[in-house]
Amino acid sequence: MGKSNRTFSIICYIVIGLFAVVCLFPFVLMITSSFMTENEIVSEGYKLFPKEWTASAYVYLLDNPKKLLDAYKTTIIITVVGTILGLVIMSMAGYVLNRKDFKYRGFFSFMIYFTTLFSGGLVPTYILYVRYLNLRDNIWAMILPGLVSAWSIFLMRNFMKSIPDELYESATMDGAGAFTIYLRIFMPLAIPSLATVGLFLALGYWNEWYNASLYIDTASKYPLQYYLQKMINQTSIEALTNTGHVIDAGLVPTQSVKMATAVLTTGPIILLYPFVQKYFVSGLTVGSVKG
Repeated sequence: MGKSNRTFSIICYIVIGLFAVVCLFPFVLMITSSFMTENEIVSEGYKLFPKEWTASAYVYLLDNPKKLLDAYKTTIIITVVGTILGLVIMSMAGYVLNRKDFKYRGFFSFMIYFTTLFSGGLVPTYILYVRYLNLRDNIWAMILPGLVSAWSIFLMRNFMKSIPDELYESATMDGAGAFTIYLRIFMPLAIPSLATVGLFLALGYWNEWYNASLYIDTASKYPLQYYLQKMINQTSIEALTNTGHVIDAGLVPTQSVKMATAVLTTGPIILLYPFVQKYFVSGLTVGSVKG
């Protein structure tokens, strides 16, 4: 029995190891390809072991470090502010919708769910943000759209169902108000769901580019994704023409710049994920089991 268990464990480790290699391969290939020359990529494709290593793609992206730092700063600001505000708003909504003494919770739950059935439309949203909220070229135009998610609110509400009602009842008998119960009981116990929702929020804000393309005009306010997208477009143009003359495409690191861009954007998130992985998996499990 012991030998069979050991054999099974070895097989499991081998399968998991192979799966890990498959998952890591694209990221490793992305890193090595970012150090390849353009001519080698064009002629031989992406490779794990380039014939010639070069940092020309990173030199190109860092040609104007101030703009890149401004893009990082904008992205960090909208990610931190948006994630914190989103967690506060959606955790409060989930807390209220789970309170049995709130008689309108069914109505508001339906209204929140109703927003997932269809979108309000691009034109009305644009008019709302630009004409009525006056958020043209304002950093809040990239923060407000992602503050609330129906899925995240329901995940918070479902997580609260796993917290015994006796905790709330005893706190109420001791004279604690709704806000005190929310801060002292719900928030400490809701760390798994907060980590799950927070990670999704952070990923959404970190990858923000669409709203920036609609509302942001000042280059210093560009988020990282939008700034790097414009850099990629610029390299594509430079690969075709230079002051009106056709040039060798191999002189401009178009493909390697794309890989270097992916490294600069995904690196920080990949480094962050291990710290919240435990809570992330736990939060997803709770949200999927509870109804």
